[in-house]
Amino acid sequence: QVHFVESGGGLVQPGGSLTLSCQASGFFISTYTTRWYRQAPGKERTFVAIMSGSGGYTKIAESMKGRFNISRDNEKNTVILQMNGLKAEDTAVYYCNAANAVNNYWGQGIQVTVSS
Repeated sequence: QVHFVESGGGLVQPGGSLTLSCQASGFFISTYTTRWYRQAPGKERTFVAIMSGSGGYTKIAESMKGRFNISRDNEKNTVILQMNGLKAEDTAVYYCNAANAVNNYWGQGIQVTVSS
């Protein structure tokens, strides 16, 4: 049975940090391209970060470059989004995604709120 479960969201003050995790079961994330997306209230879901299956390619969306980082813990079968220097405009529901040619899995979404 496949699960892709997110954790780590919450409320943080501007300038603070959060680490989001997405733990997979039933499949190995090292064989998938993994991405993070976010969806702010009233807006479309947008791309945040990507990591290739090999881990050799990563990319962060321009507005988050230098503040966010995507990584992976293969032993825990978990993809991680480290977020630093958070701003109010980073408030959104964050989703992890794992995809290959056959399967496409989504996390349940987790709320991140940046507010003083």
